[in-house]
Amino acid sequence: MAVRNSPRVGADRLGVVPPRGSELRYRTVHGYRRAFRVAGSGSPLVLVHGIGDSSATWESVLPALARRHLVVAPDLLGHGHSDKPRADYSVAAYANGVRDLLGVLGLERVTLVGHSLGGGVAMQFAYQYPDRVERLVLVGSGGAGPEVTPLLRAASLPGAQLAMAALRLPGVRLQIGALAEALRLAGGDLGVDARELLRVVDALPDATARAAFLRTLRAVVDWRGQVVTMLDRCYLTRGMPTLLVWGGRDAVVPVAHAHRAHAAMPGSRLEIVEGAGHFPFHTDPARFVALVDEFVASTRPAQWNREQWRQLLRSRPPGPGPGDNGAERSAT
Repeated sequence: MAVRNSPRVGADRLGVVPPRGSELRYRTVHGYRRAFRVAGSGSPLVLVHGIGDSSATWESVLPALARRHLVVAPDLLGHGHSDKPRADYSVAAYANGVRDLLGVLGLERVTLVGHSLGGGVAMQFAYQYPDRVERLVLVGSGGAGPEVTPLLRAASLPGAQLAMAALRLPGVRLQIGALAEALRLAGGDLGVDARELLRVVDALPDATARAAFLRTLRAVVDWRGQVVTMLDRCYLTRGMPTLLVWGGRDAVVPVAHAHRAHAAMPGSRLEIVEGAGHFPFHTDPARFVALVDEFVASTRPAQWNREQWRQLLRSRPPGPGPGDNGAERSAT
């Protein structure tokens, strides 16, 4: 049962007025308000942000991507301007939330672009709903190994909520800002992302937002590192065009994870953005847009077939090996 490519659609077909810049739109799903940005027309492209972040993180690339695509960038539940209930913040629940928002908007098949936690959500979506995914773009994605910055491991510990609340105190905030700037000037890998990490902290203005952040974090990270993995199911991406984009100096999710995921995902492409940290689409937005545009233009949408999917599930998952790595390049 082959699935055809999605037709060209525009923001007007979704029942929203095409926004100027990156204005937010809202839909209520399961009683909760979901915020999202939408722009452009063409093949649907869904941008999924990372933990503690929001759709605003895509502002540097969204207008350019919207020249060729219908771009939808949601605020995940518990993030940004979406509601922050006491709820299930697991990766699988987020994948379901993305599915439901796309259902409300009338989008059947999409190319998913996921950053950090959003990469794990995109991969989970592809696993749960393979018939709805045309391509995958994973950017500094979680799920390819336990290693993660000690800052996130520490934030998963008991008492972290009190420590995060203290960061909002004026004097403490100034000190943390000075430390972030010192790290940046010192030239270490963590310094590359120091300002970005501080921005994420600043995006948690109240106890409700911080509680949602910690529930999300503890669903995927504990004191030993990441507790979820996509590596055991990466073989299911065989036949699905997949692009991996990583910063060569990523101190949040090490670039070694990029190579690990690349080896485990048959036929995937790997782009290392040298000098970039965990946010390569901020470091070089023009390069990122060019990579995504070229990837979509040069690949055919995945053709899901029920029998082929069943055979993949029955097969022994292939171990990562040098003979099954696809193409690898370094972006500068």
